[in-house]
Amino acid sequence: MRPFDVAQDRLPATGNSKRIKILSFAFCAMLMALCASAEAQQPGKIFRIGFLDSSTAAGSAALVDAFRQELSKLGWIESKNIVIDFRYGQGKLDRYPELAGEMVRLKVDLIVVEGTGLAVAAKRATTTIPIVVTNAAGLVGLGLVDSLARPGGNVTGFGSLTPELNTKRLEILKDTVPKLIRVGLLFLAGGVSAELQLKELRPAALALKLKLEEIETQAVAESLASAFQTAKQKQVGAIMMQSTRPLLMERKRIVELADKYGLPAIYPQKGYVEAGGLMSYGTDLTDNYRRAAVYVDKILRGAKPAELPVQQATKFEFVINLKAAKQIGLTIPVRVLERANQVIK
Repeated sequence: MRPFDVAQDRLPATGNSKRIKILSFAFCAMLMALCASAEAQQPGKIFRIGFLDSSTAAGSAALVDAFRQELSKLGWIESKNIVIDFRYGQGKLDRYPELAGEMVRLKVDLIVVEGTGLAVAAKRATTTIPIVVTNAAGLVGLGLVDSLARPGGNVTGFGSLTPELNTKRLEILKDTVPKLIRVGLLFLAGGVSAELQLKELRPAALALKLKLEEIETQAVAESLASAFQTAKQKQVGAIMMQSTRPLLMERKRIVELADKYGLPAIYPQKGYVEAGGLMSYGTDLTDNYRRAAVYVDKILRGAKPAELPVQQATKFEFVINLKAAKQIGLTIPVRVLERANQVIK
């Protein structure tokens, strides 16, 4: 047989050899991927989740329940494959760094945080433990993430659009209260959340030709009472609150003071209206907590927070309480009522 013929006879064997090598390589790659996935999920391991909240256990109960229920739907059962360590700031901003540091010392696998202040504290405490934010503003501006699309570090989660929503609240107040000139803003000094919101509100008030009276307060009875006295002295025609959980904790007292001084008020959360307040416009926080549970699930199964985009709130609620309006002798214009998701009669 000629050399040419021998070479030709060997071609099919060489082709089969290549196919076998390719199949072997593919099989090995698939096996490695399966092993990596199995390693990420670690069957039998109990993951430890740290949960930082600026409020109290009672004040956050409904939101935490929504978070737990969503985790359960995704297959995460407490004491079986997860343990959740809760820490509450109880409205004290100076406690945030201490609570974040405690989570690091506990060596949790992931930290869930509520609010901008706690997000900053958690990021300062660790650059390696994944952090999922349930509700915060200014994540890019504060340097917590590189961008919304590609966070790039250990922080991801859900934005609140709080500064932008404050502008909307001002607009609603102007449409609701005839000849409104001055609006009192109650805020807690010393936190990054207040700075972000004031930065947005000041130019918004100017654009609407409203005078914004900035009234510093604390989330305690005496300070709140003093803040409302100041608001009355400044002859404000309406008030609004900084969107922050410590003030939400005192919503019943705040609503009673607004009624006492006959001041129309718009609040950042529905909880104020449920406590008897006039109206609220803000994020549906329950939805954010459910979506945060989905991110927790993804990360515990191997996803990297650096690659999970920060998502903005998508559900908003505008609630009006006509009983509260009647108590202070205010008639809500029809054009405002028509925009509400819920009207309490």
